Amino acid sequence: MEVPVRNMSGQEVSKVTLSPDIFEVEVNVGLMHQAYVRQMANARQGTHATKTRSDVDRTKAKWFRQKGTGRARHGSRNAPIFVGGGKAHGPQPRSYEKDMPKKMRREALRSALSALAKDGQIVVVDDFTVSEGKTKEVKQVLSQLVGDSTAVILLADRNEPIENATRNLDNAMTLRAMYLNIRDLLSHDRLIIPLGALEVLNAWLGKNQAE
Repeated sequence: MEVPVRNMSGQEVSKVTLSPDIFEVEVNVGLMHQAYVRQMANARQGTHATKTRSDVDRTKAKWFRQKGTGRARHGSRNAPIFVGGGKAHGPQPRSYEKDMPKKMRREALRSALSALAKDGQIVVVDDFTVSEGKTKEVKQVLSQLVGDSTAVILLADRNEPIENATRNLDNAMTLRAMYLNIRDLLSHDRLIIPLGALEVLNAWLGKNQAE
């Protein structure tokens, strides 16, 4: 697949061929969904907890006599049926971690990238730099490249000026190419890939590379 390469002003300066092993694979929606559910589940802390009747500190005295009242027999105010009592079958601390083979995770990324490429949501740029590291610089570049759309800016490596300048924007985020993940891909309208980051993707996700 051949796509235009743009400069930071949005003008086409050349063309580049995207690897068919990454950007033209068959889109597997079920695999993408599995990868997304796994990532969201693994992000959960699982520290929720409710008090059971054994954790509630109320009086242990029998609060009315066993017989003669016409009421059901009760011996503890800790029971879940009473206000202030314990919670029956409430959530307890647990791990939500899900496992998924590395090959499947990478194939899910290829499916997501292929879907974005098919829909024209990938913007390849020759370079992405900011001279002063100001948010207004990144905002201006994004307006020329993607308009009002939300975007993920892939970086080949750590770049603090761009990362800091983008942090204040609600419609954009930076992500190092090796940290590419299914959640960020699917939650933004556009994916901006500088040529340097594209090389990292080719080396990481290319089918000719060792899994």
